[in-house]
Amino acid sequence: MFPLTGSLSLAAAGAILALTAASMPARADELAQNLGPVAPREPILTWVGSKRIIAFYQPDNGDCAVHVVVWHPTDVNAESTAGFQATLNPRQMAHIETAENKSLYLQCGDNAERLAIVDTAKFVIAGATN
Repeated sequence: MFPLTGSLSLAAAGAILALTAASMPARADELAQNLGPVAPREPILTWVGSKRIIAFYQPDNGDCAVHVVVWHPTDVNAESTAGFQATLNPRQMAHIETAENKSLYLQCGDNAERLAIVDTAKFVIAGATN
């Protein structure tokens, strides 16, 4: 993982704030969730094991410039927070894995129209390869 940059943390905080204001969870102790697929600059918010993930992207000449932040929600000092940026080609996937061996795959849509969580088990069952 690469260190979290200032612009990434600011963008992530803004995305969390925007999503929280737009869709408040049913209970105060629940964290917002958005499993996507999402359009540019809309966040995917989900869990991978005990870690929280926020992922969003911006179109970049038909590719997806993806920003991901991973953290443990009980870590009040944000010492477990990690972030990275990657550019995905259309249909290309990014694999995120936690120390608990829990995984998440994000896929860039055609012409950077969307970012989606992909269930790779369906590919294995169908005999397809990534």
